[in-house]
Amino acid sequence: MNITRPFLFCLIIAPVLVTPARRACGGEPAAFQLKAEAKVDGAGIFLTQLVAPTLHAPLPILRLAPAPVLGQTMSLSRQQIIDLAKVSLPDLDTTNWSGPLTVRISRRVRQLCEAETADMLRAALQKDYVGARGELEIHFSRPWQPETVPDEPLSLHLTEVPSAGVLPNLVAGFELWCGQERIGSWQAPLQARVWRDTPVAHSPVSRGQLLRDADITLERRDVLTQHEPCIPFPVTDASLEAVSGMQAGSPIWSRLTRERPVLRRGQVVEGVFQQGPMTISLKVESLEDGALGQTVRVRNPKTRRELYGKVQNEDLVLIAL
Repeated sequence: MNITRPFLFCLIIAPVLVTPARRACGGEPAAFQLKAEAKVDGAGIFLTQLVAPTLHAPLPILRLAPAPVLGQTMSLSRQQIIDLAKVSLPDLDTTNWSGPLTVRISRRVRQLCEAETADMLRAALQKDYVGARGELEIHFSRPWQPETVPDEPLSLHLTEVPSAGVLPNLVAGFELWCGQERIGSWQAPLQARVWRDTPVAHSPVSRGQLLRDADITLERRDVLTQHEPCIPFPVTDASLEAVSGMQAGSPIWSRLTRERPVLRRGQVVEGVFQQGPMTISLKVESLEDGALGQTVRVRNPKTRRELYGKVQNEDLVLIAL
């Protein structure tokens, strides 16, 4: 087998493959045409952005200079571009470049719409001010006017929020950043809601009814309109009862519940004094309802003296000395 031809063929095409930016097919200098205008991002001005693409001699990805500031333009002459490119590629062939003598360069931009701005604001307020309280929903009180921003990823930093945090109506101040570049600052009047699953009476709850037996469901409610806490749900405390009646559709507020008393007002129970090895017991009258572990007022029926005791069970109170 004759292996000379493939070997010679590789020697012939090798210079073309190794230096694509210097020579095109046929050994002639590569022809590159500059663009009249170029759009760049914040990463900088790259040689490939200023030259029209060619299949015969692709250019290396080479950063020439920082990008212009948003809203401003800059111009680079052909000679400036060549000089900047040769700083990193001294052997770059530029003898056959064509096109305009000057390239006008500006940033790639887009319009920031109301929906995208609201999404970024909602995410920032949710993270820093709402957290696990619920799911934040916001709307602009006035229409958002589209803003010209870089066509790149943006980040939003909150600069002003009411001291009380997220309210049903608030004004939020914020800045927009593109990497390390500050785009601008704004203030936006907002309407907010924080949605959370809330325990609600599905049917009426009567006074004294155990909540574990009540018809309670979860409904999504705006907690910004609620000014007091609800009970944890599902109900795991078997002794939790309603202290007043509740209508269907009413949230189950914590203040309307309590542990079911094991001791009732007016009930006569055993009162025990303990001090070291000494124990004294007597009958006392409870002056109020009391749950297990709760401290209640009791009275000695004989002396009419009021005392305080900790409820041990439905028949026993430990008197405090």
